[in-house]
Amino acid sequence: MAFKFTRNSDGTGTIETDHGSVQTPVFMPVGTAATVKALDGQDIRETKTEIVLANTYHLFLRPGEKIVSDMGGVAKFMNWDGPTLTDSGGFQVFSLGLGAKGESLSKIDEEGVTFKSHLDGKMHRFTPEISMDIQRDLGADIIMAFDECTPDKAEKKYIREALDRTHRWAERSVKQWQKNGMKSTQGTNQALFGIIQGSMDKEMRIEAAEFITSLPFSGIALGGETVGYNMEGTLEIIDWIKHLLPKNKPVYTMGLGRDPQNIVDIISAGIDMFDCVAPTRLARNGALYHGEIRGEKFESEFSNGRLNISNAKFDKDKSVIMEGCDCYTCLSGYSRGYLNHLYRSKELSYYRLASIHNVRFMVRLVEQMREKMKKNSRNQEL
Repeated sequence: MAFKFTRNSDGTGTIETDHGSVQTPVFMPVGTAATVKALDGQDIRETKTEIVLANTYHLFLRPGEKIVSDMGGVAKFMNWDGPTLTDSGGFQVFSLGLGAKGESLSKIDEEGVTFKSHLDGKMHRFTPEISMDIQRDLGADIIMAFDECTPDKAEKKYIREALDRTHRWAERSVKQWQKNGMKSTQGTNQALFGIIQGSMDKEMRIEAAEFITSLPFSGIALGGETVGYNMEGTLEIIDWIKHLLPKNKPVYTMGLGRDPQNIVDIISAGIDMFDCVAPTRLARNGALYHGEIRGEKFESEFSNGRLNISNAKFDKDKSVIMEGCDCYTCLSGYSRGYLNHLYRSKELSYYRLASIHNVRFMVRLVEQMREKMKKNSRNQEL
């Protein structure tokens, strides 16, 4: 089935792919190296996750896109039978920073980026064409155009140069995607999303939105340093360009979804897709989501909606992480006291149980927001 997106009058929608359907708005757990950390395919399915994101840069370096392709593509490789999305690798190569001797680990030119692997120091090169070909081998249902991620505090001259380059690369990404038949090496259909950059410059964000939406992309993404790290800035950018975003294509804010309130805010702003490493990363560091939506706000007795399981006050606590939570960890009766013990003891089972809770919490939060959108629409019709 070719990629198809349907938006309902209530703001919810459905994405159709060769590997199944995705209900929008949707939170996508991040499986950087073809694994949502600490979870296996069955764990992911039980969280009711609908789509998983994987990372082009990391899979290119290890095990290599050809191996993933030979194994049937990233979904089959990780024993996941649902849809997948891969990023272009651009964010990673531009954020490598400096090496041990102070040297830059990446160098940008008109054709692409030359970079040094963080694993073994070998030199590699990404261009829009190479990124498209790697993602074709990885076999994701949704792939991303190769772009240049610009920091918020960059000088205007650099933002302009990076934006113009991103737009030339967007055209080249489209051309290579079309050359590849808009299909993966495994023969499945692939949708290509373009990325709106422009840092925190209003005029350039508007210009980028106009340009990217003019190309034949299947969906539109919002990228840059602000997105996912600065909700106030993210919402401001959306306000600048919202009138330019197509209604018949999904809109994706990249790297967003650290705190539960972020999810409430971004869905209220009309965004369809978002991903973040935070649920599993926070879980590994002892932070477990807790709280609920009340009205237009997410409320919790804990700061940022996170229970710190390492706190000594939980060592004799017989209650589950959160009453009413339907994740495997809570339904099975694992107590806060036991999880406190596992975390303090660095037992591996802690990471799985905590990650299951956090991922399911975010997925369920989006489910609740979808139901709220439908209910509000019904009430308006009465």
